[in-house]
Amino acid sequence: MENISNKPLSAIISEVADRYWQRINDVFPELANELTKEQGEELYRIMGLSDFIADQLCRHPQWILSLFNGELNNLSRSEFDKDLHGLLSECQSEDEANRVLRCYRNKQMVRLAWRDFLGYASLEDSLLDLSALAEALIISARDWLYIQACKQYGTPMDSEGNPQPLIILGMGKLGGRELNFSSDIDLIFTFPEHGETQGGRRAIENQQFFIRMGQRLVNMLHQVTVDGFVYRVDMRLRPYGESGPLVVSFSGLEDYYQEQGRDWERYAMVKARALGPWTAFSDELHSMLRPFVYRRYIDFSAIESLRKMKQLITQEVRRRQLTDNIKLGAGGIREVEFVVQSFQLIRGGREPSLRQQSLFAAIDTLYQLGQLEYLAVDELKQSYLLLRRVENLLQGIGDQQTQTLPDSGLNWYRLCHCMGMASEAELRTHIESAMSKIHRHFIDTVGGRTQDEGADLWTQQLWIAYEDDDAETLIKEQMIDDSELWPQLKSWRETVANRSIGPRGRDTLDKLMPWLLREFTNLPTPSDALNSVSKVIDQILTRTTYLELLYENPGARQQLVSLCCASPWIAAQLAKFPMLLDELIDPTQLYDTTSLDDYGSELRQYLLRVPEEDMEQQMEALRQFKLSQQLKIAAADVTGVLPVSQVSDHLTLLSEAIIEQVVMQAWQQVTARHGVPAYLEEGVTGFAVIGYGKAGGIELGYGSDLDLVFLHSFSREKYPDQGETDGDRPIEVGHFYLKLAQRILHLFSTRTTSGELYEVDMRLRPSGASGLLVSEIEYFGEYQREEAWTWEHQALVRARFMFGSNGLSSRFSELRAEVLQLERDGADLAKAVRDMRTKMRDHLLKVKTGHFDLKQSAGGIADIEFIAQYLVLANASQHNELSFWSDNIRIFTGLGELGILAHADVESLIQAYLFLRDESHRQTLQQKPGELPVGLVAEHANRVMDIYQRILVD
Repeated sequence: MENISNKPLSAIISEVADRYWQRINDVFPELANELTKEQGEELYRIMGLSDFIADQLCRHPQWILSLFNGELNNLSRSEFDKDLHGLLSECQSEDEANRVLRCYRNKQMVRLAWRDFLGYASLEDSLLDLSALAEALIISARDWLYIQACKQYGTPMDSEGNPQPLIILGMGKLGGRELNFSSDIDLIFTFPEHGETQGGRRAIENQQFFIRMGQRLVNMLHQVTVDGFVYRVDMRLRPYGESGPLVVSFSGLEDYYQEQGRDWERYAMVKARALGPWTAFSDELHSMLRPFVYRRYIDFSAIESLRKMKQLITQEVRRRQLTDNIKLGAGGIREVEFVVQSFQLIRGGREPSLRQQSLFAAIDTLYQLGQLEYLAVDELKQSYLLLRRVENLLQGIGDQQTQTLPDSGLNWYRLCHCMGMASEAELRTHIESAMSKIHRHFIDTVGGRTQDEGADLWTQQLWIAYEDDDAETLIKEQMIDDSELWPQLKSWRETVANRSIGPRGRDTLDKLMPWLLREFTNLPTPSDALNSVSKVIDQILTRTTYLELLYENPGARQQLVSLCCASPWIAAQLAKFPMLLDELIDPTQLYDTTSLDDYGSELRQYLLRVPEEDMEQQMEALRQFKLSQQLKIAAADVTGVLPVSQVSDHLTLLSEAIIEQVVMQAWQQVTARHGVPAYLEEGVTGFAVIGYGKAGGIELGYGSDLDLVFLHSFSREKYPDQGETDGDRPIEVGHFYLKLAQRILHLFSTRTTSGELYEVDMRLRPSGASGLLVSEIEYFGEYQREEAWTWEHQALVRARFMFGSNGLSSRFSELRAEVLQLERDGADLAKAVRDMRTKMRDHLLKVKTGHFDLKQSAGGIADIEFIAQYLVLANASQHNELSFWSDNIRIFTGLGELGILAHADVESLIQAYLFLRDESHRQTLQQKPGELPVGLVAEHANRVMDIYQRILVD
């Protein structure tokens, strides 16, 4: 901060200082003898710079010596509250309390203004000091009045006899601890619970008590007496504004904001802060308000709301012919607040670190989160500091609430002196430069396109057209050859017109559709695009925030159209789970699929956003992660960014990451209740998840279910004295693992707003549906060796360890290998495999003539899998390495290397298998059944049938 103590005063300021100097010497003649030369010069200077300070000192010259004796140099904000509570405790009447509050306020404001004008404190410190003083004045007045009201009416109580306090929400700059010098204060009064007073002459309702107390508090702060006022108080931000009750309960606040809260109220609530010492009631109030202010999703409705608010302000500036307004004008203080708060409202639901009242703290957080570049942060912050400093000085000159640059030469000289500027022209240049930078960032962030830009689109005319001839002429003028476009658009628009959308949603749809139609009409068949995308729009018509997301983000619109046209499955996912639209905002992120070995760490990081104890949100987060990752895989798949051969790898490893988290969440829940099995070492669960089928073969598709088997390592023989858990409610270990398995299945199958996590099939466990839900691993091995059918051994070929400790993994691999390597009679085995395949085909093959079922038709995926399984079971006793892999590609490769299969057969089987799987993925993405015309598959199918015949029949 520039030291201006030696800077010469201009003649016009000196003239004012002379007048005040004469006046103060008239009321305090001995003053000159009490001050040092330097102190005298400083007093003269400050009286020339601020009429407010000079006038107050002339009224209270006794303040001067105490200010010079340490009060200017040293300031502790906590002293305000302590001083005021002490002074008010001696007051016997409201008149006395009013006098104490006003005198204290005036002296401290002189002190703070002096420090600000002469550079004793930075701007940030000055704003904090002003905010702390205001808070102390409000809370001390509240506390004094509460005692008086309780004496008069009794103490307000809840139903359990607990005293109820008046909670005051400080709004705006007071809430953000950034109050300027002569600001009014916006407050909302509330109290926790309804009830009645106790201890008075007659009981009155709590709300009535607090309304009476609140009225007295507003008067105590607001009323102008001979000593002035404390603060201008504005209560219009409360529910229903001036027409609503002065004080409402917490539940009344919650009901109002849930049912009637408007966008500008969300904006106001960003800075809301419960004043005074923080209590459990403060926590409760902020937790209750948070869902209204910060939405769980990325909320782009905020931009449009802020833009409309800014347009209203601009209209007001124009109507009132305000010029040189550094708060409300283009590039003013309000635009910085809009830029920062737009990010807070949009992303605060997902980023808790943005939920703070201070603009300075929020802007630093935006930089740390990568939402604002360093240059933008620096320009916004420095420009904001300049304007806030000018604003503070302007108001400190006469204790007047103004943000308009001076119209007198004297006040320009005062500003220039304090700001270290040579002239009005130099200071104006700095102010104009700051406001220009702010306005540029405001336009980039909040300004968006001008509201009339959409009107220039020909598709705007098409969207509002009603006559067939007009619409068809428009389409022909654009040389679009699509006879279905207008009939389809007209029909869909009529359907939409009958939907209950609400004015905000309809307005957004009317702005969005011309832009979407422009995307459609750049495609070969616009009606196909309309048909696909309209299904998504149908599902979000009543979710206006998603319509706004698409309107605000051209990139998201383009991705929506291209992905819906490329894949009806993706379109259906977007329609069913609109939260996925958030993923379309950044195309570079959308097509950047997670590395195969990063799914686990990505999921763990994703879950850190959700409180560990909030199981409902944990379950929702798991589903959202799966859906968003699955969308990224599908988007990269349909656009060719991700080779089809890698799709199953990604889907399978995604499922593994989710299995791990589901097991660990279930483990935490069950152990919290019953403790850990006593036989376990630290950090081990003794539990394993085995994947069968597509999960085991690393061949999951979109929407695949999971075939799983659960195992544990406990046995009574091995741990005879450790058969229970070690918690407060111990249970038998076998029962513990059963509860764990049940909990895992519950976490997978529970349907939240984001659907089911996975459908889990447990029928491949020992003894099938009649068997235990979780088996001891040695029993599993015994069952496989002695009781399992051939088809169960076939299934074991495709089994793979997916979760558990290294010890369990090794033991499972040993047991699996032992079973697969059993000696088998070739002919008996071939017959059993062949019979099972015939039975499966008879039961599952339902395809119309001329079509080929990719899995069940002869020569399809099932035949290829049965060939692999038969050859492993028939040859693993002589070639142990065949029992290692669970996926068909590497099994066939191994069979070729061992000479069991001819290389030509290996090539044919692998090519056919990859072709059929790829086509299966494509059919899923097109939302078509897994079948193709026979002619497209015949070459591959014939080769497979030939190999199947030679190996399993001949």
